[in-house]
Amino acid sequence: MTGKVHVIGAGLAGLSAAVALARAGVAVEVSEAAAQAGGRCRSYFDPQLGAVIDNGNHLVMSGNRAVHDYVRLIGAEDRLVGPEEAAFDFYDLVDKARWRLHPNLGPIPWWVAAKGRRVPGTKISDYLGLAGLLNPKAGARVDQAIPCEGPVWRRLMEPFLLAALNTQPEEGSAALAAAVVRETLAKGGRAYRPRVAEPTLAAAFIDPALAFIKANGGSIRLGRRLKSIQLQSDHIDKLIFADGDADVTGGDQIILATPPWVVQDLAPSLTAPDDFRAIVNGHFKIAPPSGAPAITGVIGGTVEWIFAFEDRVSVTVSGADRLIELDRETLATRLWAEVAEVLGLPAALPPWQIVKEKRATFAATVEQNLKRPAAETPWRNLFLAGDWTQTGLPATIEGAIRSGFRAAELAMRPMIG
Repeated sequence: MTGKVHVIGAGLAGLSAAVALARAGVAVEVSEAAAQAGGRCRSYFDPQLGAVIDNGNHLVMSGNRAVHDYVRLIGAEDRLVGPEEAAFDFYDLVDKARWRLHPNLGPIPWWVAAKGRRVPGTKISDYLGLAGLLNPKAGARVDQAIPCEGPVWRRLMEPFLLAALNTQPEEGSAALAAAVVRETLAKGGRAYRPRVAEPTLAAAFIDPALAFIKANGGSIRLGRRLKSIQLQSDHIDKLIFADGDADVTGGDQIILATPPWVVQDLAPSLTAPDDFRAIVNGHFKIAPPSGAPAITGVIGGTVEWIFAFEDRVSVTVSGADRLIELDRETLATRLWAEVAEVLGLPAALPPWQIVKEKRATFAATVEQNLKRPAAETPWRNLFLAGDWTQTGLPATIEGAIRSGFRAAELAMRPMIG
């Protein structure tokens, strides 16, 4: 193959593109503006806690095929851990109820007929209304596709869809919600056994990818910001970095795997989502009690999901725009009060850290979904990757990796033939 592929951005979209290219024997150079790779999927040493933590808690499912293809490629499949069966623990802060949702592994959902496995206070008929989400009308919101009330909604679908969409589920795109449901809930428990990166996001997704790219002849340049691109009528012929210009010649290709606002600065004629939703994560330096579930869903509070690690407890709040401006200590105190109740831990606030991502994902609404661009652009040697592009999914790790694989496939076509 002749030519080189410039991958701009070393988040999961950019790294998955680079991994696919390096595996195929393509010369690839990854440039990242930040001092470390990973984007929103990164780990770092936090001096306040005296420990390495992840910027956020990212949950993937056993049926996320692109995720598992990616970790197999980079030799990190053993770093996604989780139970052999689909099981989810919940606690309701309002009525103090505690239960475990335990779907069966196969696609026929007989678990809804078993009182001890389904959502408490529900009956089989309560689940029938969810069928409206399998094939919703084009342009429909979630609240136009299924009933957004009752115990199945409050104790199952609302927290599930809020985590998947990072948008208040009622206003979310039914098409995006349906895509997630079809690939997980509709396939049976075998497709949605929870998987968490162990020991860190970097160890599972980032460091092995960087090693793989380098071992296969690629290069990684951190702290290298792309300032602009030189656009011709049908191609890009120059990349202008903060440290100098790079000519794009012959069969060279470019993959922009940056946030949408960066892409629009570089190529203003491209459409992209422009409304975003926040995520807040809290990390607490305290060992969880013995036997605590690895993941607990919380109903009726600020906290939505609690992750119990060996040496710390972390929480995630999706669609967290309402919390972004809160004082960090006030927020930590609020989150910890709920964690302490759910896990039975002391009320005194342990050492903590709050991580706010103001523009964590695009808003998964009908309107924003229509603004997502395809991987191909009007310029023959420029392709896009990112969870905000047209992946068919909301902004998820699975969508980011799929977009990277797709961009790599497109970039290789002119180099092969």
